[in-house]
Amino acid sequence: MDPEPIELLPDGALVAGAEGQVLACNGVARRMLGLDVETTVIDRPLEEVLALVDQDGRSWCAVNRPYAGLGARTGIPEQAWWLTDGTEVLVAARLHRVDRYQPPTRVAVSLRSGRGRARLDRERSDLVATVAHELRSPLTGLKGFVGALLHRWDELDDDQRQLMLTTVSADADRLSRLITELLDVARIDTGRLQLHRWPTDVVRLAERVVESVQVTTSRRIQLVADARPLLDADPDKALQVLTNLVENGVRHGEGTVRLAVRSDEGSAQIVVTDEGAGIPAAQRARAFTKFWTAGVGGGSGLGLYIVNGLVRAHGGEVAIEDAPAGGAQIRVTWPLAEAAPAT
Repeated sequence: MDPEPIELLPDGALVAGAEGQVLACNGVARRMLGLDVETTVIDRPLEEVLALVDQDGRSWCAVNRPYAGLGARTGIPEQAWWLTDGTEVLVAARLHRVDRYQPPTRVAVSLRSGRGRARLDRERSDLVATVAHELRSPLTGLKGFVGALLHRWDELDDDQRQLMLTTVSADADRLSRLITELLDVARIDTGRLQLHRWPTDVVRLAERVVESVQVTTSRRIQLVADARPLLDADPDKALQVLTNLVENGVRHGEGTVRLAVRSDEGSAQIVVTDEGAGIPAAQRARAFTKFWTAGVGGGSGLGLYIVNGLVRAHGGEVAIEDAPAGGAQIRVTWPLAEAAPAT
């Protein structure tokens, strides 16, 4: 026998009649409200079954008065309420009326766990803390050097001015990259990432990345290209992926960072290898989540999350492996551009 439709819902659900008596209650709602299977809820008062309180100890029914209030009201927006054991529950209701301004004939209440919202709140707090921390350092440098240039210009020689302006430019670039990362995280999370694809020379991008990152580190960055494949890619996004991977290797690895480009059937293999401690197998899935960091290398914790999101948006894959000589090896498989038809 098929279950009742209300039992198919993923959230807790109760339906009460015109007199405030419970007409239906699914298993999810029973579990959330701590009701045993044997406990009879049908025909019991909604206020008695829906044992939820706010921070002042008031019940949901007493505060929202589903059978009173404005006759034009059709629903009660989602609110946070608490069970008797202190568990947060998000509750919303729909008020069904035969005619406008007539008393409700049915009150349908939905309940869902507040854990998802709590996780979202934690992620938002982490994001705020991360942004504040990452912005503070370059902003401090910018303000200090600009202040010195404004107030001590005549006291500084050309070399000092050049050094300060170079540092200001680097800090501004760092702020720009962080803002780009944050925007990309928002676009990936909301599915609004826009890609402008065309055949892209990955080796040329890799050469640009090696040249730009090498200026910022004393570590050796080696590029090995066994082929010169054309990616089906948004060049700006592909450049961002390569930059994040190489910077991650420089930040968290040791010794030489190697960027290898290979061509396979229908795809390109982009492999970044470092000589550090590597990433334990148990942590590799977490490495692609937001705010994951390893070691003391710093960083926003968004780099690999963005890499994974951008690569998958292009139809590719990212995997973390053990490097042959120790350390971490991150392998990106990227679709190739379709060959132009012969004329």
